[in-house]
Amino acid sequence: MKAMIFAAGRGERMRPLTDTCPKPLLKVRGRPLIVWHILNLVRAGIKDIVINHAHLGSMIEEALGNGEQFGASIVYSAEGEALETAGGIAKARHLLGDEPFLALAADIYCPHFDFKQTTGVLEDNDVWGNPYPLDQRDVAWLYLVKNPLHHPQGDFALHSFSIANEGEPRFTFSGIGVYRPSMFDSIIAGESAKLAPLLREYAARGQVGGELYRGDWTDVGTAERLAELNAPLTGN
Repeated sequence: MKAMIFAAGRGERMRPLTDTCPKPLLKVRGRPLIVWHILNLVRAGIKDIVINHAHLGSMIEEALGNGEQFGASIVYSAEGEALETAGGIAKARHLLGDEPFLALAADIYCPHFDFKQTTGVLEDNDVWGNPYPLDQRDVAWLYLVKNPLHHPQGDFALHSFSIANEGEPRFTFSGIGVYRPSMFDSIIAGESAKLAPLLREYAARGQVGGELYRGDWTDVGTAERLAELNAPLTGN
């Protein structure tokens, strides 16, 4: 399985920090956010990594290189101007291949997420080996988390490993998902396109699966959250 890390965002809410440093290179506990992901991916055996970038993208390439220092193989999809999540995937499809791939946001902190669990979640056959009809196969598998304080309304409902647009309880999309490339057939490479409308479209068809992740997870979307993560650990 290949992985794509989304690193093209401007990080407006993190300014002025992101005026001179791309958000994925901001450090949490001494290590850039994106490096936490790369090391965890390699630990899980996922070594082929695609990284898209726009704002200060050359700094990301200079810091990470070809990934050899991490035991990974990294290639880049330069966007110039950020194309949003689905648009970024569409532009990088020639680098991702034809099999389901893992994709995750660079600006989340989840140091204990085991990426091994993502392999095989979009199986084409049932437990008896019978192939699913094409129109019944999940096109995406999302990892949800409990709603953080800054997003109390959540994004999706979860019913027996099936993602739904409506219902209770609701959870927040973690920014980690596995996708079939065909899901992005309707997006022209180079177009800007958001992922959420696409996910809701397929969720309405019953073709998005998912599960709840209960480990440590933080959306490092503001300078305040970054500072909280870097605060000295205290204890008796």
